[in-house]
Amino acid sequence: MNVEGTHYRTVWLGDEPGTVQIIDQRKLPFAFEIEDLRSVDNVATAIRDMHVRGAGCIGATAGYGMYLAAIEASEASDFDAVLRQRADQLIATRPTAVNLRWAVDRQLDAMAAKEWAGEKLDVAEETARAIADEDAEACRSIGEHGLELIREIAAGKSDGETIHILTHCNAGWLAFVDHGSATAPIYAAHAAGIPVHVWVDETRPRNQGARLTAWELGQEGVPHTVIADNVGGHLMQRGEVDLVITGTDRTTWTGDVANKIGTYLKALAARDNQVPFYVALPSSTFDWEIEDGVREIPIEERGGEEVSHLGGLHESGEELEVRLVPESSATANYAFDVTPARLVSGLITERGICEARGPSVRKLFPEKFREA
Repeated sequence: MNVEGTHYRTVWLGDEPGTVQIIDQRKLPFAFEIEDLRSVDNVATAIRDMHVRGAGCIGATAGYGMYLAAIEASEASDFDAVLRQRADQLIATRPTAVNLRWAVDRQLDAMAAKEWAGEKLDVAEETARAIADEDAEACRSIGEHGLELIREIAAGKSDGETIHILTHCNAGWLAFVDHGSATAPIYAAHAAGIPVHVWVDETRPRNQGARLTAWELGQEGVPHTVIADNVGGHLMQRGEVDLVITGTDRTTWTGDVANKIGTYLKALAARDNQVPFYVALPSSTFDWEIEDGVREIPIEERGGEEVSHLGGLHESGEELEVRLVPESSATANYAFDVTPARLVSGLITERGICEARGPSVRKLFPEKFREA
């Protein structure tokens, strides 16, 4: 997508050999900075400490991280042992987003099919690029399929009437390699001339909505309004939300959706007010192994300082962090919750829209079930 009119992806190989470049999302929206990652340690830190975040972006970054792992392994006496150690290091950084392990395993399989270290290095680079390209293309397709959903809503309105879409957290371009998942239909509708307006949840903690979604929507010229997290239900009651679209960090093949904490509450409010609630995801975000998301998806618990402290830009131009809660108060920071499939109107994938039910997912992705 665009930054001041220039197209960027979120992660890519730098011109300097053995360098991966990312947009440091911690700095946004107050500064746009490119960070160089030159080792697996650098990549692990970037994923764990959320220099990059979002399912697709984490997966692509891990894919490039495995290319750096191959470089490091090629300099060691035991290529396979070092590669496995680096792979485990990357997998351990974030437990909930399934794209991370998917990308690492794909790289391991690709390299296992080659005999010599030089061949393994070449296929690691090729696979890393392919993971990123496929993520961008999948999100573009999600945009096309989601656009048809928005067109249907527009058809039921007066000519020129604005469609109000609510989203939670950042499932935009910054969360993937390009286009985004939840935002892809919005960008496609905006480009098609359909009047859309986005309600942007601030998304505490870390405020990815206020800091990231609002910033990237602004870069694309999409009308939007930032709201406190608890406003969504009120807007739905007043008839000011036509559609909810969120992303997901892991979705079971049966349709249970793990996403940023607070998504479940939006789904409940949407159900109570008959507002369609859709989840957008590339197929790399499906977990094809587990059936019960509430019981089986691991929920990451992050440091309490993300709850107790808040960062922002001071009028002096300096970014500051301030404490919000008493020093004696304990904090808990559950990063994700799980929305049961029964609350999800449908899943928007690169192959089309399906019900959040096992048989519908199976019909759209039959090859994933052949061995079973």
